[in-house]
Amino acid sequence: MCDQPIAESNNFIVSDKIEKREYEKTYQQIKNLLEDARKSVVQTVNLTLLHTYHEIGRTIVEDEQGHVERAEYGKSLMNALSKDLTRDFGRGFSRSNIFNMRRFYLTYPIIQTLSGKLTWSHYCELLSVSDTEARSFYEKESINADWSVRELKRQINT
Repeated sequence: MCDQPIAESNNFIVSDKIEKREYEKTYQQIKNLLEDARKSVVQTVNLTLLHTYHEIGRTIVEDEQGHVERAEYGKSLMNALSKDLTRDFGRGFSRSNIFNMRRFYLTYPIIQTLSGKLTWSHYCELLSVSDTEARSFYEKESINADWSVRELKRQINT
């Protein structure tokens, strides 16, 4: 039967046809494949989100620039987008997050400069750093030292 295990995980009750060490080797190879696939999926999803949020920011900036009364229009645009996107897509589209997407595009206008090693939360923290050189420093350190968002925030605040 396909659903019945050949070996029990820790007891290694292995079929006569498979030696214990061969099973372990096979299991480890499969485990590595699955772990690599999961990492790849997470990286792909993260990079897709970053590109999407960058494009949302670009769309907002270009739409704002097409209207004369920017300040009032921008405020009502952000409120309407937040309400409608939250209704249609759920969490993640608060007014402040929509503003972050706009700032994200303005701060990183060239999408190739984004690192897929950093998450949206990392970039939101980096957006709080107004000094370009300091922001670049924290960005590079986050990548090189594999800082969590919490560690990045702690470093920025110290």
